[in-house]
Amino acid sequence: MKYGFWMPIFGGWLRNVENESMPPTYEYVKKVAQSAEQWGYDVTLIAELYLNDIKGTSADSLEAWSTAAALAAVTEKIEIMTAVRPVFHNPAVTAKMAANIDHISNGRFTLNVVSGWWAGEASQYGAEFTAHDERYARTEEFLEVMQGMWREETFSYDGKFYQIEDAKLAPKPVQHPHPKLYAGGESAKGKAIITSHCDAYVLHGHTVEEAKAKIDGMKAARAEAGKPPFQSFGMAAYVICRDTEAEAEAELARITDVKDSDGYSGFKDFTSKSQLEQEIELKDYSVSNRGLRPNLVGTPDQIAERIIAFEAAGVDLLLLQSSPQLEELERFSKQVMPKVEALRAVGSK
Repeated sequence: MKYGFWMPIFGGWLRNVENESMPPTYEYVKKVAQSAEQWGYDVTLIAELYLNDIKGTSADSLEAWSTAAALAAVTEKIEIMTAVRPVFHNPAVTAKMAANIDHISNGRFTLNVVSGWWAGEASQYGAEFTAHDERYARTEEFLEVMQGMWREETFSYDGKFYQIEDAKLAPKPVQHPHPKLYAGGESAKGKAIITSHCDAYVLHGHTVEEAKAKIDGMKAARAEAGKPPFQSFGMAAYVICRDTEAEAEAELARITDVKDSDGYSGFKDFTSKSQLEQEIELKDYSVSNRGLRPNLVGTPDQIAERIIAFEAAGVDLLLLQSSPQLEELERFSKQVMPKVEALRAVGSK
């Protein structure tokens, strides 16, 4: 199992807690990245939203790509996975930017491709927000252009959404043939494009049974398409680690006590503009990315046992959220990671 975490660029992950003591500032995320690198974390995922979907649309948040470039320059080992939404980007320019950050990081930059769901944000930032399948059709062209720019000396493309003529990109990325492309999707259209064009699959929070079914299905689709196996299966999860189960359950109750909050402004678009496989309730939405569904809530021993179960189901990367992030990432690294290793060692005998 590799361990990653979502970079707290929104000031937290809880829609019902106003102050999580994790300010959305570059100084804070730099401290988180540098500390996590020392604690043994492998990956950080930087979400891309121009409005703050967690604390409300008027709250501060950091921009993903400039933050990624800055963090690439002040870290040494951690993989920096940055989300990109085609509706807001030119793919040829994005390919150039990604290659540049890949050089800044010495080959540690990867992308999480997201087709987008928030119509209200798109209208504020001048993006064309179309129907679900058309957004994915744009994403497919976007991926074809980026990969072509990275692979070819001179690249041309004539599509519905993008036209590129005799374009050159130099230097090419450090990673060959290009930075790893992650993506997540639950619709038939989304899964088909990910199967054809991406390198790794990312799930929102799932139960062990749901994760296994999803991973098995994506493995089969990949084999049927004649593609090499996915390089990784990642999953989002919110972790509550406490000394006792009662303490963990009390914290869970505190953070899911749904209140009337501006942080829920994107809920309707998320549930209506996406094609989701699971019904999402407000209680689920009180924590970002369906993070409570994996149930990484309890004592270090309980959480370690659940991680082993997810590992057996095919998950090989956990993308964690916690609050406050810095303190809880340290707790997880010192109390949970060693227990996972111990359980794995026992199981291998």
